[in-house]
Amino acid sequence: MQQYKITFLPNNISVNVPAGQHLLRSALEAGVHINASCGGEGACGKCRVLVEQGNVEEEKSGHLSDQDRKKGYRLACKSIVSSDASIRIPVESAVDTSALMRVSPRNTTRVEQIEFKDIKDQGLLVPPMQKYFLQLAKPDAQDNVADVARLVSHLGLKHDEHGLEVSLPVIRKIPAIFREKQFGVTVTLARPVRESGKTQIINVQPGDTTCENFAIAMDIGTTTIYGQAVDLISGKILAESGTFNAQISYGEDVITRIMFAEKADGLDKLQKVVVESINKVLDKIIRKSGIARESVSVLTLAGNTTMTQLLLKVEPRFIRRSPYVPTSKIYPPIKAIDVGINLGDHVTALVYPQVSSYVGGDIVSGVMGSGMNRTHKLTLFLDIGTNAEVVIGNKDWMACAACSAGPAFEGSGIKFGMRAAKGAIEDFSIDPKTYEPMLITIGSVRPKGICGSGLITIAATLFEMGVINNRGKFERNLDTDRIREKNDIYEYVLAYRNETQIDRDIAINEIDIENLIRAKGAIYSGCMTLLQEVGMGFDDIEQIILAGGFGSYVDLEKAMTIGLLPEIDTDKIMYVGNASLLGARMCALTNQVRREVVGVTNMMTNFELSETSSYMDHYVAALFLPHTDMIRFPKLKKRMQERKDALAKLR
Repeated sequence: MQQYKITFLPNNISVNVPAGQHLLRSALEAGVHINASCGGEGACGKCRVLVEQGNVEEEKSGHLSDQDRKKGYRLACKSIVSSDASIRIPVESAVDTSALMRVSPRNTTRVEQIEFKDIKDQGLLVPPMQKYFLQLAKPDAQDNVADVARLVSHLGLKHDEHGLEVSLPVIRKIPAIFREKQFGVTVTLARPVRESGKTQIINVQPGDTTCENFAIAMDIGTTTIYGQAVDLISGKILAESGTFNAQISYGEDVITRIMFAEKADGLDKLQKVVVESINKVLDKIIRKSGIARESVSVLTLAGNTTMTQLLLKVEPRFIRRSPYVPTSKIYPPIKAIDVGINLGDHVTALVYPQVSSYVGGDIVSGVMGSGMNRTHKLTLFLDIGTNAEVVIGNKDWMACAACSAGPAFEGSGIKFGMRAAKGAIEDFSIDPKTYEPMLITIGSVRPKGICGSGLITIAATLFEMGVINNRGKFERNLDTDRIREKNDIYEYVLAYRNETQIDRDIAINEIDIENLIRAKGAIYSGCMTLLQEVGMGFDDIEQIILAGGFGSYVDLEKAMTIGLLPEIDTDKIMYVGNASLLGARMCALTNQVRREVVGVTNMMTNFELSETSSYMDHYVAALFLPHTDMIRFPKLKKRMQERKDALAKLR
């Protein structure tokens, strides 16, 4: 078959691909990421590329104007290779990881973390991995005991360790390692989760490495993957890093990826790329921390049900089909190397268990990391990301559900939506008289799109200022050129072409706002339905825990204005950032958490909202800004009346 050379700019990465292949797949093969949130169906229009040299055959899409095509723009998912070509990836189509590790400028003072000292003070410290340095007697004619027996005997006499198990890979290491440092060795013991279990000898190293005992904790998210290197002796975080989950090139959400996994070799490809992303993060944090890979003793992993099954190469198709059954809730400890993770063959990977098809190990990890399972306060735990999950309860009981909000808060379904990266509009205000905007972007650079927190702020501000009504429709009679009709859709221009990075006007339109209203409506009604099912209401909530990186950046007042959150005293709201990663770290530090995790999972009663009769009524009622029932938002109602009176005087 004819092969063509495709060069992707500005990275100058080339790949040879067969004629007739789509550009998007060619980019995947080259390891070049292009935003393609719809999985390559041509529905989102976000994979715009510029053909600088060569030819591609285009399947036309409504996302590009004739003027765009004349300039050479094409959609990567709808363009077929027909010659050698140079393809430039515009700034808005590239994946930018620079903002992943940024610190929230808004809510940093409200973030709470459970520290190593807290674990000690709470009596939870039961080290899962322990190291001993042993100076063993050298064998001779009078003492020719086998190496393994010599090791086990010494541990029993000196450290009161009995009933030890030694695996074959460790036995294979022993002869050479014992003699490398004249029988001075460090042994790593893995404590059993259950007290009735046996302690295992998982590694031996030459010399004294007892001060080098580390863990890797990881959150395997639908959109992003984060990791931390943890010192198991001091509990300190030595390094952390994150990257986008390369699976996003196959689909923005879990449903799209499940569908891709059902294709020939689909599951293999998805498993391969997520492991590559994990290894990329792993390499970064090992390099930044300066630790030796051999000194990593354990890996803890937390991910939603779909991400977990894709990582472990477990068929996920029945997750999305009624009655929505995951393959397993609990997975046994596995060797990290067995799934392709680049760690020593002694490293055990511990995977957080799942509750249901759509409430996964990341939520169990988050609940435990936030301390919700140890508080008497009635708590609403809310994790908003590519998916949205809610847990209600305390240390005695919990109810949970997944809200089908869709990834609007990650930028999908929004014309100029994007993930949080440099150039994303994250804050917004409007002149009450001229309706002119003031924008703040991540990195204080020219805008190239709108991130999730910015979307909330824009919609809330437009609503409070009377630019849109409670159905998200623009007021047609306002004296401003910012509101215009384009392709039969009304929009508000946030930045004109000469002010942006992307050679286009950036606007928010009524379809964007409708998608936001649907997303926030699903979350609010999910919380309301879950509370009603357990005989409670928002007034009974004693604290709200916002989890996920997104929650740390949300303006609470604006979130309440659009009806994403209930109107509640902000002092009752706690931010925990990436609670899933926090729980994964705790699991690495202490066996007590590992012993509690199954009990917490079994305590969480799952509700399928689609099967709950009251959910649709609550959902329909929430499809307004902020809600059909303004009595639920008395502060907003009063504030809007005051602003209405003030604006009337101003105008």
